[in-house]
Amino acid sequence: MAHEVVRRVEEASALLAATAQETEGLGRLSDESVKLIREAGVMRMLQPQDFGGYAAHPRDFAEAVMAVAGNCGSTGWVCGVGGVHPWEMALMDRELQSEVWGDDPDTWIASPYAAQGVATPVDGGYTLKGHWNFSSGTDHCDWIFLGALVGGPDGKPLQPPKMLHVVLPRSDYTIVPDSWDVIGLCGTGSKDVVVEGAFVPAYRTIDAGEVAEGEKAAARVGRSDTLYKLPFWAMFPLGITSAVVGIAEGALRAHLDYQRERVTAMGTRIKDDPYVLSAIAEASAEIGASRTQLLDGICRLYDKAEAGKPITFEDRAVVRRNQTRCAWRAVSAVDQIFARSGGNAVRRNNVMQRFWRDAHVGLQHAIHTPGSTYHAATLTSMGIEPEGSLRALI
Repeated sequence: MAHEVVRRVEEASALLAATAQETEGLGRLSDESVKLIREAGVMRMLQPQDFGGYAAHPRDFAEAVMAVAGNCGSTGWVCGVGGVHPWEMALMDRELQSEVWGDDPDTWIASPYAAQGVATPVDGGYTLKGHWNFSSGTDHCDWIFLGALVGGPDGKPLQPPKMLHVVLPRSDYTIVPDSWDVIGLCGTGSKDVVVEGAFVPAYRTIDAGEVAEGEKAAARVGRSDTLYKLPFWAMFPLGITSAVVGIAEGALRAHLDYQRERVTAMGTRIKDDPYVLSAIAEASAEIGASRTQLLDGICRLYDKAEAGKPITFEDRAVVRRNQTRCAWRAVSAVDQIFARSGGNAVRRNNVMQRFWRDAHVGLQHAIHTPGSTYHAATLTSMGIEPEGSLRALI
């Protein structure tokens, strides 16, 4: 049975689709899109129940993101990225959780996590400086997670590096206007943010390695729910790839609607063309396989955590390998159907071209880079322990 949030999203699907063009034109989510997402409760799916959330199974969260992205890729992307932030906030100090959600459980949190800043230790916390790219949905958020390297007295990162996730209120960072001019996912408003020496209290920080392991961070703040024992590099990629798979599903639906009565310039009805129909069938199967394998991966990790079994690096590497492959498989399928949509598919008034652009830009995210992830997963399958940079993002 679908989670109640998924059902609400499906009920609002026509409205979400109707706002997609406005969202793209604005370069951020439209007010109507934000309203629909808030009403559906997508951003609270992974939020702890004691702060107004659902603490839902991550499979349900992924399905909600897919449902949104199938109507508006940009809105789905913001849900996939921003929807994971309440999960990590649940691992932070309870004082911070109260600051963020105490007055409004619908408060949204932005990111990015890339270590593009330096946090220099001072009495009671850190001084943070840096410039970060790709803060998706940032215009609608009141707090932000940022990745930072711990610095020494000279302000330069310590060696070996130590990475933190730090949290700042909206008053402590600047959103750079007009810093999101792109060809796809235009409405995500993934702008740059700048911090110029803000003070970050220690309780608003967490060791990135601790979050990556999952269970240790949950135990430290007394979270016993299985959801919060999962590793970061399973949860964060899940939201992003769910958006890409949802975009692919939206592209497929749009393609089927378009091709149903289409007649080529040569007078052939598409529904009578066995070659195009075969390609559509293959693409449909690939997109369906992507959905199934992505959900299977997070369910396997959840089941291990639920059973009290440790989630090993090999477990994480295999899930990351499959999650990456799901994105590539789905976008390749979109390419197959788009190539058979005819010249009119590239017109701005045909939603196919927007889904196609959004899918390709979604594939550009770092968590969809296959090289080192595939390398590490294969080594672990051989019983060889990956070292150094091969363990990154897993």
